[in-house]
Amino acid sequence: MIPAAFDYVAPTTVDDAVRALADAGEDAKVLAGGQSLLPVLRMRLATPTKLIDLGRIPELRGVREDGDMLVIGAMTTHYDVQRDPLVAEHAALLRKATDTVADPQVRHRGTFGGSIAHADPAGDLLAPALALDAEMVMSGMDGRRTVPAREFFADFFTTSMRQGEILLEIRVPKYTGWHAHYEKFNRVAQAWSMVGVAAAIRTDGDTIAEARVGLTNMSSVPVRATAVEQALVGRPATAESINEAAQQAAEGTSPATDGNADAAYRQHLARVLTGRALTSAVSV
Repeated sequence: MIPAAFDYVAPTTVDDAVRALADAGEDAKVLAGGQSLLPVLRMRLATPTKLIDLGRIPELRGVREDGDMLVIGAMTTHYDVQRDPLVAEHAALLRKATDTVADPQVRHRGTFGGSIAHADPAGDLLAPALALDAEMVMSGMDGRRTVPAREFFADFFTTSMRQGEILLEIRVPKYTGWHAHYEKFNRVAQAWSMVGVAAAIRTDGDTIAEARVGLTNMSSVPVRATAVEQALVGRPATAESINEAAQQAAEGTSPATDGNADAAYRQHLARVLTGRALTSAVSV
C-alpha cells in the first residue's frame, strides 16, 4: 500500500527538530531508522500530517565516554553499536543483544534510540538497557530531562516521553570487565523474541559478586529478574548455582498469551533461557 500524504522536514539541529515537532502538534511522527514506522505508514495504521527526519542531526550519532558513563546517541545505528570498541569494552551486554537484532539490512538502518523509543516489549534492546540501569535523555520545548530506564518504559509501545519530546541519547554506566550474554528464543530466524534474557555478571575469583538480569517479552514492559540476581550474589560461579537461581526467573512476571505461546510456556522459557544466558556469560 501507499502511505497517506504527509509533509516532510529534515532538521539539522536538535533545536530545529524540537521546534518542528512542537509546531506540527500531535499528528507528527519522528523518523529515526524507520524500520518500525515505515511498515506502519505503508499499511496506513498511522497517518501523520508531518514526518520529522532526525537523520541529518550529527550530534545524535556516535558513542563517547563521559566519566564513568557511556553515552550512545539515539540515532546511532545498530551496526555502529555492534562494532564500537567502547561498547565492547564497557557495555558488552548491549553489543551481544544488538548482534541478535533482525538482519544486517535492518541493523544498518535501524537505530538504537529508535528501538528504545518504540518500546516494543519483544524488542531485544529494552531488557539490556533496563538491566544496565541506562538513562534516557530527552529534549522538548521545556528543555532537557533524564529518566532512568525503570521509569521510561510505561506500557506496550508506551514510554514516559512527553508530547513534543525527542530522545537524544542513552547513558549507560560502565560495566568494564563484566561478563555478558543475551539469549533469545524465537520461532523462526530473525523474528521477534518469544522470550529473551539479558545477563551480565561480575565475578571475584570464582564467586559471583554482582549480577544483572533483564527479561524480554515477559510483561508489557521489560522486567528485572531481581530474585535471580539476589540468589546469585555470593554464590560460586558454577552450573549448579546458576541453574538453581534461574528457577526464580519467572517470579512476579505476567507474560501474555498469544498465537506464539501461552503465559506458562513463556515462564518456562524464562527459566531455561536465564540458565543458558548466565552459563554463557560466566564461560566467557
